Amino acid sequence: MRQAANRQGGLRTVARASAILIAVLLAYLLIVAAWAWASYGDAVRTAPPAPTVELSSRQTAILLQVEDPTFYQHAGLSVAPGQGMATMTGAVARDLFLFGARLDGIRGGLQGFYRAVFTCCKRIDVGRDAMALVLNARMPKRDQLAWFTANVYMGANGGQPVRGLAQAARVYLGKPLALATEPEFIRLVAMIKAPDLYHPSNNPAALDARARRIEALVEGRCAPQGWLDTTYASCDVRAAPAPASD
Repeated sequence: MRQAANRQGGLRTVARASAILIAVLLAYLLIVAAWAWASYGDAVRTAPPAPTVELSSRQTAILLQVEDPTFYQHAGLSVAPGQGMATMTGAVARDLFLFGARLDGIRGGLQGFYRAVFTCCKRIDVGRDAMALVLNARMPKRDQLAWFTANVYMGANGGQPVRGLAQAARVYLGKPLALATEPEFIRLVAMIKAPDLYHPSNNPAALDARARRIEALVEGRCAPQGWLDTTYASCDVRAAPAPASD
């Protein structure tokens, strides 16, 4: 009897603690969302200007297939196959609200706090998800796509960060983005997942391998195996062995 009572008491304690944690998390998300909504106008106004990047319809299709397959359907969050932990909307929200804008007063203080939380715990921070939902409600998809292509981090060159696909084409391909061939554009898209790892100068073999997988994905020769399959392991297609001679 006493053991059963102790078990029940322990379960009630766990239930209460879980309820408190959930309530705290929901309150945190609501505060983040309210802050993002109130800060959106100033964030857009004070963010550094970025050059306009014009993608062809084919380049856009490749970018979305790799980075955000349901970009035009989701409300800021997605669990599409090959999506990983973040959407393009989430990336734009992070860059705009946390690192691109200059906010003052209470909103600036909260910005510093949320930036510290993200820097510390980016793999588990759900505040960015709330920001993504707000951003998607305030910014049209075409503007999200434009912001992403103009600001996405593309590694470093000579110790200086490379931002956006247009600058990456000039730095790594030596040509304007509009003149990039499809394989060259795929190599740029291949860098986005981890540009310091898949770097054309520092780790060309890793970039080559990822670009080959993406080519197979784009050509329909393979598909991601689940939400977190951002490496496209099943797309590691190798040439078929030559037939044996008679």
